[in-house]
Amino acid sequence: MKRFGILRNTDKDKKGTFTKRLAKYLQSKGAECIISDDGSNIPQDVECFIVLGGDGTLLRAAKKVVDSGIPLFGINLGTLGYLAEVDRNGALKAMDCLLNDQYLIEKRMMLQGTIVHNGEVIARDIALNDVVIVRQGHLRVVNFMNNVNDTYLNSYKADGIILSTATGSTGYSLSAGGPIVSPEAEVLLMTPISPHTLNTRSIVFQGSDRISVEIGQGNTVGIAEANVSFDGDAYISVGTGDKIIVERAGKQTKILKISDISFLEILRKKMAGT
Repeated sequence: MKRFGILRNTDKDKKGTFTKRLAKYLQSKGAECIISDDGSNIPQDVECFIVLGGDGTLLRAAKKVVDSGIPLFGINLGTLGYLAEVDRNGALKAMDCLLNDQYLIEKRMMLQGTIVHNGEVIARDIALNDVVIVRQGHLRVVNFMNNVNDTYLNSYKADGIILSTATGSTGYSLSAGGPIVSPEAEVLLMTPISPHTLNTRSIVFQGSDRISVEIGQGNTVGIAEANVSFDGDAYISVGTGDKIIVERAGKQTKILKISDISFLEILRKKMAGT
């Protein structure tokens, strides 16, 4: 690789010191390098987007570059993260691997979420980690009626529902008690948020399944209200009768991997805090 774009999180590298250091190193090796805070000025003929920040930064970058098919490489400038393979200390060594084409490309499944109101599509977006439906306003539970491939599955009375990919299994879904899944698996996870029953658990579906979640009636008032987010962004309000349809997107995120460390080893280190 010889042409790089650098997407930085200005909150994690406020003065741009680390970003400039990285760009200078790449240029000293004969590479082209363009720095951007939002990706708007980076040409589409770069071979790799280097993302500086945390998991959230990489998730936002994934949406911006997914149509180009350009792979991402994350450098974690924050604390705990699963998507970025290296931190500041390993950044220059990682650049050598990219420059010498010593890497593998992992293709990660993405989700497409479609919001339907009165039979009409009002919004559609994609997500690498998850689509989250969560109650809005006062402390009232919401009744979520769930169908899989047009067949009724169950109902949850809960604060919300997380629909995630395997990549997203180490994100919000994990915090809500969901399982950890190897990121290359093509599955779809459904995890309730604070369910109001004792026997409610996460469910793992095939990646080809299509899940429809309908917002039911409120318990104390007729209309229930909720918000839908895609990778923690693009909040959209929905209410009783609205449906959120989640399925595998026709696009994938490409993530560069430079080491042969297994997912289990990475997981062990992350959970041990090392």
